[in-house]
Amino acid sequence: MTDTLITQKAEKWLKSNIDEASRLEITRMMAAEDQSELVDCFYKDLEFGTGGLRGVMGVGSNRMNVYTVGMATQGLANYLLASFPGQEIKVAITHDNRINNTLFAETTANVLTANGIHVLYFRELRPTPMLSFAIRHFGCKSGVMVTASHNPKEYNGYKAYWEDGAQIVAPHDKSIIMEVQKIDSFDKVKWEKNESLITYIEEDFDLIYLNEVKKLSLSPEAILTQKDMPIVFSPIHGASGKMVPAALKVFGFENVHVVKEQAEPDGNFPTVVYPNPEEPEALDMALQLGRNVNAALVLACDPDGDRYAAAILNETGAYELLNGNQAGVILTEYLLSKMQEQGRLTGEHFMVSTIVTTDLIHEIAKAYRTKYYSTLTGFKNIAMVIREKEGKEIYIAGGEESFGFLIGDFVRDKDGVSACALTAEAVAYYRSKGKSLIDVLADIYMKHGFYKEALISVTKKGKDGAEQIQQLMHGFRTARPTHINGIKVVKIVDVQESIEYDVVNNAETPLLLDKSNVLQFYLEDGSKISARPSGTEPKIKYYISVHEPLPNREAYRKVEESLNRKIEALKTFFE
Repeated sequence: MTDTLITQKAEKWLKSNIDEASRLEITRMMAAEDQSELVDCFYKDLEFGTGGLRGVMGVGSNRMNVYTVGMATQGLANYLLASFPGQEIKVAITHDNRINNTLFAETTANVLTANGIHVLYFRELRPTPMLSFAIRHFGCKSGVMVTASHNPKEYNGYKAYWEDGAQIVAPHDKSIIMEVQKIDSFDKVKWEKNESLITYIEEDFDLIYLNEVKKLSLSPEAILTQKDMPIVFSPIHGASGKMVPAALKVFGFENVHVVKEQAEPDGNFPTVVYPNPEEPEALDMALQLGRNVNAALVLACDPDGDRYAAAILNETGAYELLNGNQAGVILTEYLLSKMQEQGRLTGEHFMVSTIVTTDLIHEIAKAYRTKYYSTLTGFKNIAMVIREKEGKEIYIAGGEESFGFLIGDFVRDKDGVSACALTAEAVAYYRSKGKSLIDVLADIYMKHGFYKEALISVTKKGKDGAEQIQQLMHGFRTARPTHINGIKVVKIVDVQESIEYDVVNNAETPLLLDKSNVLQFYLEDGSKISARPSGTEPKIKYYISVHEPLPNREAYRKVEESLNRKIEALKTFFE
């Protein structure tokens, strides 16, 4: 967008019926000598990506504010009314702890009710999985979770859900955007709340959800022997501070310690740099409490409670933070082994993970003769598989490398609450057998190979950054690399172009997967690198996976060091 068009767009906002504070902020940016802030605020409109609507809070079409929230909600309302003519339409709404979350959630409720849509509004903040569950439980056509997940405090967002309890996917996502784009004036948004169309979801709904979580338990007898096992949990100032301890309690754990400094909801996240359990620093306080109480397991969730992290004791007695792949692998092995032991695997069960998640989940599923499906990145795609197989096959669990996992299908998004409870149960079960989770990982690696993964995120700022990332992906496609860090590339998978390219034989074959801007490079030594631009911000992610055989338990750390060296060498090619 040219600077002239950006200025015209900003002037259009000024002429609209916006509040005085927003008017003054736009005027300030337009008068500034450096126009970069104005450009970043107006060069595009926020769009639904893999995480829905998400952006930095502030004034402008490329910012999270009551106007972009209102326009998105009006678009959603128009689409719902067109999709379900003559039907009662209900939409569930909740939010986490972020700054302006109540304002954005109430704005969403106001616009929906102004359009004659019945809103079920959570009385208090609750985690994302409860919103997903509530949609189907109450027979809603849609749902909205106001959150920016694990992003920095400057961000907020808006996850839109469909009637199956999953995040909105094609064609609904693009159709909603088309409806939003038709709203060329704030005057076309219906802002006036109809209080008679709001029903409040109270605390008693917690018990309904927790009852479903409790049904997932596979080893209640092991928990009885380990009920005093010390567990530490941190919600990192987010929405899971009530529900995770409650889930652990209904499972039977009686010695749960919550990090007091991070227990209360706070959108400023005062004790962490980033409220992201993928970042080791975010668990510092939890780990310290773990050491103080000699915890067998340290758990944490991100602000909206869909992602979780786990730290376990290793052979030296120190805490070791599991990455998302390792956590998912442990749960996969635990669930499938217990179900096999109990005679519950019928051959019609299945597991799901994404194309950038460890291949080890697939290997474990094969070993237990369980079906496996691979999807595009984003948990909404895992939910799509669950929906497609519903009534024909039986979903066990699925996950992705970014610390997201879902056991059972009563929720249709990542569920950090149930994942924390099942991880604690796995620890208790293996402890009752005299094993640690490191022992379990070693057993898995000896059977299937030692897999190690790493993620590199390269962020570019603003409009120029987004263009640089597109140029980078274009360069990979037009000048396909033959070697990466001196290792021969043997296969390239281009998900956007729907082709697999056999580099050795110079042959292309069609790829049976929905299109997405992802490239995967398979190397001669078995390594795999996936490149994927973010759908919501100017960022490109590189997912690196390497593996080697693990001959015996004693070689665990030696092989791990070898894999770490491989990863560091590959990183230099992309950083």
